[in-house]
Amino acid sequence: MSALATLFSPRRTRALPAPLAPGAAAVEVRGLHVRLGRHEVLSGIDLTVRAGEVLALVGPNGAGKSTLLAAVAADLAATRGTVRVDGRPVGEWTAAELALRRSVLPQSAALSFPFPVEDVVRMGRAPWAGTPHEDEDERAVAEAMAATEVAAFGPRPFGALSGGERARVALARVLAQRAPVLLLDEPTAALDLRHQELVLRICRERAAAGDAVVVVLHDLGLAAAYADRAAVLHGGRIAACGPPVEVFGEELLSRVYRQPVEVLPHPRTGAPLVVPKRPSPHGG
Repeated sequence: MSALATLFSPRRTRALPAPLAPGAAAVEVRGLHVRLGRHEVLSGIDLTVRAGEVLALVGPNGAGKSTLLAAVAADLAATRGTVRVDGRPVGEWTAAELALRRSVLPQSAALSFPFPVEDVVRMGRAPWAGTPHEDEDERAVAEAMAATEVAAFGPRPFGALSGGERARVALARVLAQRAPVLLLDEPTAALDLRHQELVLRICRERAAAGDAVVVVLHDLGLAAAYADRAAVLHGGRIAACGPPVEVFGEELLSRVYRQPVEVLPHPRTGAPLVVPKRPSPHGG
């Protein structure tokens, strides 16, 4: 039996997640410190993610966004502090129980074997093996592939896809898992304009369905357009957290990114548009 099959074996007893009430705390981070070697990457992070919201983690390279996501996922141990998912410290869940409660999309999706795309997406259903929800496997896989526009790739080897196509297949696997907490690390990095918008619309749809979505983004425009709240990380700390229209201020962003910016309201939606301050092309 494979390691994956053993981990999610029906013989193992698993506590199934109960639906989260709208607005309930799905993830709670308190006093989180993470040290990698001699460097403290995160320092004193306090954060709550609620069911029904999209929370964007933004900030410059090296600010600690991916480290925070990995700590919430329990893929990286905290040096100090606590991370709770579904009301319990992440270390108190078994790996199988945690997989029922949170799904993780890493920055890169790589596989050593030439699995067909449909099989890759079906891997997201492994945590539900041997549970009453196992009967939903085929529908969950089909819906996830349709949502991410990869259904036409089903029989193709995963390694034969472009980077953007692989990214969408990896997202489909996460969606098929149907965990109530989605942790997405730069899901739009390899995507064209159409599919960037598609991914963020999916995030909004999952939040509307009651899930808690945490997404690492570099595009502040996407964060402003789609996130309920944004946490701006700077030097391993949260510099500000709140609705983008409140926290995306010129002074804060210029300081955090070390780049003068202008923040303008979108002419139709009013969402903040963040653009670098640039000299006039004619020297004016």
